[in-house]
Order: sequence, then C-alpha cells, then structure tokens
Amino acid sequence: MTKTVITSDKAPAAIGPYSQAIKAGNTVYMSGQIPLDPKTMELVEGIEAQVVQVFENLKSVAEAAGGSFKDIVKLNIFLTDLGNFATVNEIMGKYFEQPYPARAAIGVAALPRGSQVEMDAILVIE
Repeated sequence: MTKTVITSDKAPAAIGPYSQAIKAGNTVYMSGQIPLDPKTMELVEGIEAQVVQVFENLKSVAEAAGGSFKDIVKLNIFLTDLGNFATVNEIMGKYFEQPYPARAAIGVAALPRGSQVEMDAILVIE
C-alpha cells in the first residue's frame, strides 16, 4: 500500500512533525485542526468562529485529498468546554447531511495555542 502526504495551502501549515493528512489506499487520515486562520496562522476568536474555522480547515484538507465532507466516516471533536457542544452541533448541521459520520465528542483540559476546539477526521474516498 502506498502512503501519500496530503497538503493544502488553504489550511494552516503543520506546526510540528506531522502531515495535514495521509492517504493510504482509499482512506485519508486527517490530522487534528485547530481554528488557525491559514493566512495569518493566528487563532480566530469566539467559539462560533473557532468551530467554523476548524470545519473550513478540514474541508480544505479533504478537498486536497480529492474528497469532501460526504466522504468523512469518522469525526472526532475535542472541546475544552462541553457546554459548547450545542454550538458545535448547530454549526456541524450546516456542513453535513445524512448519513452523518460516526462521531466522538471529548472534553479535554487544554488544546494547542489556547484553542477551544480541535477536530480530526477519517475519510474513505471511492
């Protein structure tokens, strides 16, 4: 099986020793995205703006892999405040339609750069 590195200049550059995504066969493993504006590499402010930015970052990487949100089979959401879960659900409803991906939402103590949200995903592209 061949592994291919996926990168998008429309998503934040990796800030450590990892790739934005790796495609192995027809499966794409996307690294976690935090709400960095890819042009400035600065964190956007406010939970709604952060959730939207994370989805936009994930969308850019999915598209660079030749896929879309319709190809996401698993989405992991990490929140520093699970009280923001309803906001995530509301915004997620604007990006996804049925059948929805499998999903986990996990409360964490902290995220990189003081982010309130991080998400990663797995896509299967046919």
